[in-house]
Amino acid sequence: MKKKILAFLLFLFPLFSLGYVNADTIKIVSDTAYAPFEFKDTDQTYKGIDVDIINKVAEIKGWNIQMSYPGFDAAVNAVQAGQADAIMAGMTKTKERENVFTMSDTYYDTKVVIATTKSNKITKYEELNGKTVGVKNGTAAQRFLESIKDKYGFTIKTFDTGDLMNNSLSTGSVNAIMDDKPVIEYAINQGQDLSINMDGEAVGSFAFGVKKGSKYEYLVTEFNEALAQMKKDGSLDKIINKWTSSSKTNSQVTSLTSTTSAGQKATPVKSKYVIASDSSFAPFVFQNSSNQYIGIDMDLIKAIAEDQGFEIEITNPGFDAAINAVQSGQADGMIAGMSVTDARKETFDFSDSYYTANTILGVKESSTISSYEDLKGKTVGVKNGTASQTFLTENQSKYGYKIKTFADGSSMYDSLNTGSIDAVMDDEPVLKYSISQGQKLKTPIEGTPIGETAFAVKKGSNPELIEMFNNGLANLKASGEFQKILDKYLATDSTSESSTVDETTILGLLKNNYKQLLSGLGITLSLALISFAIAIVIGIIFGMFSVSPYKSLRIISEIFVDVIRGIPLMILAAFIFWGIPNFIESITGQQSPINDFVAGTIALSLNSAAYIAEIVRGGIKAVPIGQMEASRSLGISYSKTMRKIVLPQATKLMLPNFVNQFVIALKDTTIVSAIGLVELFQTGKIIIARNYQSFKMYAILAVFYLVIITLLTRLAKRLEKRIQ
Repeated sequence: MKKKILAFLLFLFPLFSLGYVNADTIKIVSDTAYAPFEFKDTDQTYKGIDVDIINKVAEIKGWNIQMSYPGFDAAVNAVQAGQADAIMAGMTKTKERENVFTMSDTYYDTKVVIATTKSNKITKYEELNGKTVGVKNGTAAQRFLESIKDKYGFTIKTFDTGDLMNNSLSTGSVNAIMDDKPVIEYAINQGQDLSINMDGEAVGSFAFGVKKGSKYEYLVTEFNEALAQMKKDGSLDKIINKWTSSSKTNSQVTSLTSTTSAGQKATPVKSKYVIASDSSFAPFVFQNSSNQYIGIDMDLIKAIAEDQGFEIEITNPGFDAAINAVQSGQADGMIAGMSVTDARKETFDFSDSYYTANTILGVKESSTISSYEDLKGKTVGVKNGTASQTFLTENQSKYGYKIKTFADGSSMYDSLNTGSIDAVMDDEPVLKYSISQGQKLKTPIEGTPIGETAFAVKKGSNPELIEMFNNGLANLKASGEFQKILDKYLATDSTSESSTVDETTILGLLKNNYKQLLSGLGITLSLALISFAIAIVIGIIFGMFSVSPYKSLRIISEIFVDVIRGIPLMILAAFIFWGIPNFIESITGQQSPINDFVAGTIALSLNSAAYIAEIVRGGIKAVPIGQMEASRSLGISYSKTMRKIVLPQATKLMLPNFVNQFVIALKDTTIVSAIGLVELFQTGKIIIARNYQSFKMYAILAVFYLVIITLLTRLAKRLEKRIQ
C-alpha cells in the first residue's frame, strides 16, 4: 500500500511542480500574419508593432510573458476558453467586444482603405459596382464593407488571412481588397503590386484585451500604466514609426506568403535534378500542339532553375504517379499545382507557396444549381487526393450531396457533360480554363480559398532543392518575372500558346496531334511486342514445369501462375515501379529507380507469362496421353517424346490462344499508363486535357486500336494456316 501511495505522489509531483513553475507566466496570443503588427520575418522570428509594444510593456511591468501566434480567430477563442491569458493582435476596440473582453486604452488609431493592383485603380466607391471586394473575416474593414455594399452594389469575399486575400487580388479572383491602412502601406513598401487611390475610413483603434471577469483584468490596468509611460517618453511613437515609416528597410520580406528574401543563391548538390509533374492540369501544366509541356508550373521551375544555376530534367507522368515517383526516389522534386496539407506535410517538405488555391463549383450552363443547398441529393465530381475533395468531404453532411472521385480532370468533365454527375469542384483557374476551351459550364457559386500551392520534395531529402526554389521564387517575384508567368496563363487577355488548327473536328485533331499520336503508338507497339516476346519464353518454361514428372517443378509453376494471376496488372506495375525501389532503398540506403518503360515491360511480361503458362499446360494436356505412353513404352525418352511428338501437336492447338493473348497484352498497355508511361491511350488523355474534345479523341483512339488489332489478328491467322 505504501508503495502505491509513493508511486501516486511521484506521479503528481511533476504536475504540481510544473504548475508552480509556470504560475507567473502570462500567456499572450496574437495573429499569425498581420504585418506590420505581427509577422514572421526571414529569420523565422515574429516581429512587428504589437510584438515590440507588448515586449516593452512586459519590460516596464516586469511581466514574464509567453507569446504564441495561432491566428486572430484562434487567439480570440483561446482567451475566451481560458487557454490564454490575454490577446495582443491589432484588435479593434468595439462595444461588442467590450461585452466579452476587458480592453485597455488604445495604442493605435486605425483607418481602413480600399486597395487594388496598380494597373486596375479604383478612385471612388461607385466604381466598385458589380465587382468583388476581398476582406479578412471578423475585422472592422468587413463591418464597414457590409454597411455600404448595398449602396454601391459590390459583393464581399471573406478570407481567413491577409496572404490569401492579397494573392486572390493578384490573380484576379477579387477586384479590390480592404484592410487597415498601415497593413496595405507596409505591403506596398515590401514591393507588393498594390495601389491606394482613395481616402481611408476611420473605423476604430487597437487595444490589448483579457477575458471579461477573469483574474487577469489586472493586466489591463498595468498595460495602461505602461502605455501612458511609453506615450510620455516617446517610445510608443518610436515603435510605430519603426514599422510604418516609408523608408523602413529592416525587413527583407518580399511577399506576404514568402519567408525568403530576394538576391540569394544556394549550391546544387547534384549535377541534375529530376522534377516530376502532372501531365494534364491546365493552366498549371499541359501539353501543347507541339508535344511540349507548358503552363505555370513548367515556366516557373525552368525560370527558377535558370536563376539558381541548377540543371533539371522534367517528367510528366501524372499527379499520382509523380507523388509516387518522389516517394520512391525516382524523382527529386515535384511541381504539379500541389496543395499544401497537414497530411502531405508528414510525407513531403514544401517550399514557400507560389499560388493561393481557390476551389469553385462548376455546373452545366442549363443547370439550376445556384447554391450549395441546391446540391442536396445530387452527385458532385472531384479529382482524387485534391484539396477540393477535402472541402467536399468536410461539407458533405451539411449539404447532403454525394461525392464521386476521378483520377483525372478530363474524365470528370466528361461525366458532367454526359449527366452521370450533377456538378464538379475543381481549382478555379483550371475550371475557368476549361470554360475558355469551349466547355459549356458556369460557376454559380463564388470560389472558396482552400490553401496554398507549393513545390515539394520527399521529407528529409534534397533540402538544397527547397532552398534553391525559395531563393529563385523570391528573385522572380522581386523582378516581376513571376507575375508575368501568372499573367501569361491566367489573364483574361492571355496570349499563351494555343493550337493554330481547329481542334473541334476529327480532321483538325489529327492534323494538330498526329505526331503525338504516332509517338504514343510507337511506345504501345514496342511495349506489347517486347513484353510478349519475353512472356512467351517465361510462359513456355513454366508451362513445361506444370506438366513435368517432377512434383517440385509443378509446385513452382503453380505458385507462379496463382500469384501473378491473383495480382491485378495495375497493382503489379505499381509495385515494380514504386514498391521495389522503396524496398531496395530501405535495405541499402541507396535510391535505385526503375525506368517506367522497363517497369511496364516487366509487369506485362509477367502477367502475360502466367496466362501463357496455362495455355501451354492446356495445349499439352489436350494431346491424348496414350501417345506419351506409347512413345515411352518404345523406349523413347521423355524429353524426345515431348519435342518430337507432343509439342508439335500442342503448338497447333495453342497458336490461336497465343494470338488472343497478344491482343489482350496490346490492350493491357493502357493499364500500364497508370505508372506514367505515355503510350497511345495516355497520349490521348493528354490531348483531351488541352482541348476537351473527349468524344472525338476517344473515337480516334478506338480506330487506332481497331486497325492495329485487326491487322495483327489477320497476320497471326496466316501464320497459323502455314503452320497447319
